Amino acid sequence: MSQEQEKYSLWKDILQAVVLAIILATVIRVWLLEPFFIPSPSMEPTLFPGDRIIVNKIGYKFREPERGDVIVFHYPLDPERDFVKRVIAFEGEIIEIRNNYVYVDGQRLEEPYIPDVISGDFEPVRVPKGHYFVMGDNRNNSEDSREWGPLDKDLLIGKAIFVYWPLNRFGVIE
Repeated sequence: MSQEQEKYSLWKDILQAVVLAIILATVIRVWLLEPFFIPSPSMEPTLFPGDRIIVNKIGYKFREPERGDVIVFHYPLDPERDFVKRVIAFEGEIIEIRNNYVYVDGQRLEEPYIPDVISGDFEPVRVPKGHYFVMGDNRNNSEDSREWGPLDKDLLIGKAIFVYWPLNRFGVIE
């Protein structure tokens, strides 16, 4: 093989590797995992403004979220924006806030991730079919289902699985 053919072969190999890497990165981001930036304090102390997280986009294709999962979704009032909140109640359940606690179907919800007392009550609401009721962990500073209503399942992007930045906050999201 001549030197010119070797050079051509090397460039061909590099180009193939780059194209494959771009295809794999695109497939991973579109279908499997996506980075997400936390812009507000609505999920403190679980997530802080500036945190960068990874969202599992494929898991909920095979199963429903569980109560307490931190999810990312398209904001119902502006689907161009994405929000992150915690799943609190499911279709058919009745949610209410009274005496500073969340109740689902009359049972007080244990929420170890909530740092502050929730100010204000929320009248009982039945979550409609095909929806979730979601709330931020920073209940007194969160725009969530209490304001814009239950979240349509079709707006769900995926489950927030871990913080990757800043490094001192690296870890699994509980």
